[in-house]
Amino acid sequence: MRIYGVTGWKNSGKTTLMERLVADITARGFTVSTVKHAHHSFDVDHPGKDSYRHRVAGAQEVLLASRNRWALMHELRQAEEPQLSDLLVRLSPVDLVLVEGYKRDRHPKIEAHRAETGQKLIAPGDDTIRAVASDTKIEGLDRPLLPLSDARVVADFILGEVGLA
Repeated sequence: MRIYGVTGWKNSGKTTLMERLVADITARGFTVSTVKHAHHSFDVDHPGKDSYRHRVAGAQEVLLASRNRWALMHELRQAEEPQLSDLLVRLSPVDLVLVEGYKRDRHPKIEAHRAETGQKLIAPGDDTIRAVASDTKIEGLDRPLLPLSDARVVADFILGEVGLA
């Protein structure tokens, strides 16, 4: 399975870039899945819904299905957060998996960077970051600088990196 990440600090444009990359790459005829890391607790169902009631009652997993989609919720119940590799094996085969977040994992990545955040680049200390997509010129960068607002250019780079160009 081909895997490529988009990483960066909060408000750096990761999610917007991911959304545009998925749209661009799927428009080229490739299949894409995504994995998003959340640093906080989240819910995909809501109090009062049947699936929520099943989960709160103690179900380890709740699979919710309809004719339009299905979702599997797995409760960790104090178990450790799974590694990215453990999650990837649960995905159906696709041409490319785009991963948002997971800064510390060793898969190749693009760093999203917006000047207005005032954050320093992650790239100088991380050899898994193969290029930086930014809204500003960055002096002294030792890897490719791509335009953050041009998903086609970023997609071309990623597809070249994973052998799908």
